[in-house]
Amino acid sequence: MLGASLLFATMGVCVKLASELYPAGEIVFYRGLVGMLISWLVSRAQRVSLRTTVPAMHFWRSLCGVLALGLWFYAIGGLPLATAVTLNYMSSVWMALFLLGGAVLLGSAQVDGRLFAAVLVGFGGVALVLRPTLAPHQLWHGLAGLLSGMVAAMAYLQVTALGRRGEPETRIVFYFALGGVLAGAASMLWTGFSRHSLEGAVLLLAVGLLATAAQLMITRAFAIGSTLSNAGLQYSGILFAALYGVLLFGERLSWMAVAGMLLIVAAGLASTLLASASGAAKPPSES
Repeated sequence: MLGASLLFATMGVCVKLASELYPAGEIVFYRGLVGMLISWLVSRAQRVSLRTTVPAMHFWRSLCGVLALGLWFYAIGGLPLATAVTLNYMSSVWMALFLLGGAVLLGSAQVDGRLFAAVLVGFGGVALVLRPTLAPHQLWHGLAGLLSGMVAAMAYLQVTALGRRGEPETRIVFYFALGGVLAGAASMLWTGFSRHSLEGAVLLLAVGLLATAAQLMITRAFAIGSTLSNAGLQYSGILFAALYGVLLFGERLSWMAVAGMLLIVAAGLASTLLASASGAAKPPSES
């Protein structure tokens, strides 16, 4: 899990550099293209068929996942790296909010007050992270980062449903990557095709390789470790992103931003613990 978190943070660096050369949709396209190829090769090696009996479920999972990914890449391009990563890690808190909303809609007499408190703490952390960090021209990037975590939580719910239907991880990843290719290609028809340089091609290839390797490592981590310990280690990605931001981009974090990040981590861990106790936990992943 530590390795996966480091790879995702490194991918964020590549996305931030690539965003100076390519729009977010084009980065999503090439990230999906590399992911498709690798997941196809892995499925062949594992003798796992890519045919599915639940194409509609894969469609909705891919739609949510690709939208979350595009929003996150857009946020990375316009925000400090640690801020964009932290907002995406709000997915655990969004899932807690969904659990609370479901309990209310179903008329449950037992709404977990601790889960409600965790949600409030998480959004308090968001306020602290955004207030000292966001310049007026970064408003849309901040909103995109926040929405990326929410839509990613929806994607996690779809992955959970697919897992319960017996769909293997490589098949889920393949169709997610396929969705990225199709969505990215559609966006490129609107924004146009960018000219490639050696630097740009290397960055795009690195995004795809790092993301796919990290997804495989996360899958392995949750197969052999506990949900809560893995969730705790996953938040090391915020630390890695902050270090990258300071060392590579000269970014500076105020005490309010650091405090907000700590609140989001605490809220995410509490949400994961409570959801795990209720049997509703889902391992986080890139999208």
